[in-house]
Amino acid sequence: MTRILLAEDEQAMREYLARALEKNGYEVVAVDRGTEAAPLLENEHFDLLLTDIVMPEMDGIELARHCSKVSPKTQVMFITGFSGVVLRAGESVPNAKILSKPFHLKDLVLEVERIFAPESASGLN
Repeated sequence: MTRILLAEDEQAMREYLARALEKNGYEVVAVDRGTEAAPLLENEHFDLLLTDIVMPEMDGIELARHCSKVSPKTQVMFITGFSGVVLRAGESVPNAKILSKPFHLKDLVLEVERIFAPESASGLN
């Protein structure tokens, strides 16, 4: 099962996203800040880091950089409501997918599926 580490400081959004991803067959570990996510990336396997960019203590860009050092095979997807930080995120972590709020849950699920589609498709053909 695909494991996702979700770092989102807004509780309602975190619960909403986690529930939607779990309904679509993903295992989700949800935390409210980057400083809580960082040690999980060091000690557990995650296929995807789904992180808000603007968070207290450690922002999503710093968390993604940490992820690339301690868990380089983990994919990264940013979610943000601040268009001004999108460019900075893209420059800092060029391979990351960026999803701007507001977005539809089905769009999030489709983007997550796209990230893992090449892996699953190659096993079927």
